[in-house]
Amino acid sequence: MTQSIYLEHANITVNDLQEAIRFFQTAFPHFRIRGGGHGTREWVHLGDEHTYIALNQAKLSDLPVEKNYDKKGINHIGFVVPNVEEIAHNLLSKGYKRDYPKEVEQFRIRDYFADADGNQFEFVQYLSELTEERNKYHS
Repeated sequence: MTQSIYLEHANITVNDLQEAIRFFQTAFPHFRIRGGGHGTREWVHLGDEHTYIALNQAKLSDLPVEKNYDKKGINHIGFVVPNVEEIAHNLLSKGYKRDYPKEVEQFRIRDYFADADGNQFEFVQYLSELTEERNKYHS
């Protein structure tokens, strides 16, 4: 059996570990803490049986995060979700803000939110099972 490639986890250092957990559990209520520790820093693996976010408590907290698409670095992490409207509702009802305008296209809906540290996350719902439609880009 051939295993397809998929992203198992992303590892993110945050200013407030409990706030980061709240953000992800608001977006994904089924995410649970899979493990964690308090060695050199406090950390958790938050997710389900297929994927997770590794969250680390920053030692130097309250430093601003600079996000800029003109500079190198990770700009956002994208999650494919079954219902982007439900996730947006959950996040907005808990006071989180859109980080970029929601984009409704013929074959997908994308919505972007930032966590308390300014990290951007894209939530995308595909409206087609056809690869050529899901990957249709505008010029």
